[in-house]
Amino acid sequence: MKTLLLMRHAKSSWKDDSLDDHDRPLNKRGKREAPRMGELLKDQNLLPDYLLVSSARRARKTAECVAFASGYRGETRITSELYMAGAPKLLEIISQTPQPCQTLLLIAHNPGLEELLERLTSQYQALPTAAVAHVKLEIASWGEITAISASLVDLWQPRGLN
Repeated sequence: MKTLLLMRHAKSSWKDDSLDDHDRPLNKRGKREAPRMGELLKDQNLLPDYLLVSSARRARKTAECVAFASGYRGETRITSELYMAGAPKLLEIISQTPQPCQTLLLIAHNPGLEELLERLTSQYQALPTAAVAHVKLEIASWGEITAISASLVDLWQPRGLN
């Protein structure tokens, strides 16, 4: 059994329209909500073994805030392949996760994350910024992820937390 945590990056800023989309930073709300989600993962005993993160600035900063707030000290892979990737590409990247990893936190973008969650669970769930979906996978190896169905255990949104 493997655990997949899907997290959409925290809220980003549109203040500087001269910035390329890839380079947009977090806004004030994003800087507040990302650490809250890291604390949630710690409180839920869902500290990941491995982080896969989009190379977009907002995703990298989200990962940094989550890692710091949760106490995560493991390996992080930052890759441009996750930037605006669709579900098929996300599955391909996840399938390459190191096998000792039991809990993977993937921080990326919509619509790919919502498509992936729907493909895995056969149900649509919206993933607003900084939301985390907790998915249980009935697999022994990450390479098996493309041929399975999963169950959505929980879905947390920053606005729903105390």
